[in-house]
Amino acid sequence: MNIRNFCIIAHIDHGKSTLADRFLELTGTIEKRKMQEQFLDSMDLERERGITIKLQPVRMRYRPKTLNIEQTTSNVVNPISNVQSPMSSDSEYILNLIDTPGHVDFSYEVSRSLAAVEGAILLVDASKGIQAQTLANLHLAQKQGLKIIPVINKIDLPNARTAEAKEELANLLAVESEEILEISGKDGTNVEKVLERVVRDVPPPKEEKVQTLKALIFDSTFDAYKGVIAYIRVFSGSVKRSDKITAFAAKAGADVIEVGYFMPTLKACDSLLAGDIGYIATGLKDPGQIRVGDTITLTNNQQLTTNNFNPLTGYKEPRPMVFASFFPENSDDYDVLKDALSKLKLTDASLNYEPESSIGLGRGFRVGFLGMLHVEIISERLRREFGLPLIISSPSVEYEISLSNGEKTKIRSAAMLPDFSKIESIAEPIVALEIITPDSYVGNIMELVSSCRNTYKATEYLGKQTVLLKYEIPLSEVITDFYDKLKSVSSGYASMSYEVIGTQINDLVRLDIMIAGDVVEPFSRIVSREKAYYEGRATVAKLKEIVPPQWFEVALQAAIGGKIIARESIKARRKDVTGYLYGGDVTRKMKLLEKQKKGKKKMKEAGRVNLPQEVFLKMLKK
Repeated sequence: MNIRNFCIIAHIDHGKSTLADRFLELTGTIEKRKMQEQFLDSMDLERERGITIKLQPVRMRYRPKTLNIEQTTSNVVNPISNVQSPMSSDSEYILNLIDTPGHVDFSYEVSRSLAAVEGAILLVDASKGIQAQTLANLHLAQKQGLKIIPVINKIDLPNARTAEAKEELANLLAVESEEILEISGKDGTNVEKVLERVVRDVPPPKEEKVQTLKALIFDSTFDAYKGVIAYIRVFSGSVKRSDKITAFAAKAGADVIEVGYFMPTLKACDSLLAGDIGYIATGLKDPGQIRVGDTITLTNNQQLTTNNFNPLTGYKEPRPMVFASFFPENSDDYDVLKDALSKLKLTDASLNYEPESSIGLGRGFRVGFLGMLHVEIISERLRREFGLPLIISSPSVEYEISLSNGEKTKIRSAAMLPDFSKIESIAEPIVALEIITPDSYVGNIMELVSSCRNTYKATEYLGKQTVLLKYEIPLSEVITDFYDKLKSVSSGYASMSYEVIGTQINDLVRLDIMIAGDVVEPFSRIVSREKAYYEGRATVAKLKEIVPPQWFEVALQAAIGGKIIARESIKARRKDVTGYLYGGDVTRKMKLLEKQKKGKKKMKEAGRVNLPQEVFLKMLKK
């Protein structure tokens, strides 16, 4: 089979999307007049931030030009199927590429891509070397048994450390340094050699003897006319228009409206065969009926009726790391928010949400995310794509509460915390944190980590100048502004990745923030007792800067239980009520000022402070 399915994996900002652009140009998939930078990054948010948020598949046709005759005439053994695949230098190959995100918050996107391909290009920036997500994504690819093609990118940069990066990568993969390609995705140097290596080394799809349709859903989206569109990898059998299909786990049946490829826009075709990556338009209007990781088969499959059908190995269910409550600013928009979240779930399977209600904020949703960037991206997409102004609570993690009566419960927000007199202990999630940095920044980073609750584990050297630091640290210490501080103290060179390894009992308390005497639930959170005073002072100080002044003085207070631990005040706005007076007795001014004073006092007794959405968003971004 002249099909090669592969993806590009790397740390954030190592040049994945730029390399994909060169592939599209080399294979003539996109006309030159239509070409633009980051072509596969179709969302405005991706272009603005310069990062890939969504995986993006594309189908390319490629005819190798300079494949070595010895390599092309020999047989390549497929390590997955043990089938020998003859290669020919004058054959045209179909290359199915999946461009993946690099940020740790979107690692679930990467894991879904890896399950649909046989090979991966491991890209490393020559100026930065191996970084944390390079290791994390490599481990994911190795677990899937994929063929790894190591590539050093950005060799054209003045500060490129090509030789050192090559040595680090060779040691990591236990390969000869000559096997590692040196390229520049920006100017196209040696990019064609990467495609030739893909054709030569990546095994073709395994040919199944049984021709029963089995297709794995690795992504999905929604179209107003075609319904739910499932992105699939066909492992066996075939599917065509008007076929009746069933999603095995969801038990959802549908008639196929259209099948096709990604060019990278959707292009309809007659059928999808084994080994192909493409899409199926199902016509289903309920987004919940198509799940990522589910197996699609034909409805008339006899194995379904006899319960002998073995679905494909799907993906592990994503485990949310961070939880935040989303409430619509206008309570009438609850159903709009519910519909918007269900459609976003289609394009982002790692998103989890459940209904929640609050006395002060009404009905909303408790949403689970993989990290803080994930929170920002989803809230911004809700605002841009669905026009929803939101109130967002302070992000928190999932805590395990042991009660005095022996019961255990899990909570995801401070509002759900039981009465402290009934609590025996509170356990919080602990992560194994790995930080990769040049050795010159080790002191700064250790000082940063020491400001958090941590347990030091190990220091390892990956190369002559690259250090891997290992810690165990509470997840709540990592999810807020730790990443930004890490980049700051290391001049942008350090990188991090983390994985939840369990829970640990700590001395934790509920910190409430009160504005004008009212507790603002979205700002309440669970914090370590030793840090509560610092957190309370920092929060009210920041609120003083961003809460708009009212016509009366507003008190900002941080409290633990009934004890106030920090306070700031926002001075009242002042209207010049005596400005129109041009003379006369001073008592005229005094009467007007006294009248204004009484009015402000009356407002203070009766009124509440209405916080605009910008306040919640600014508090979210530490």
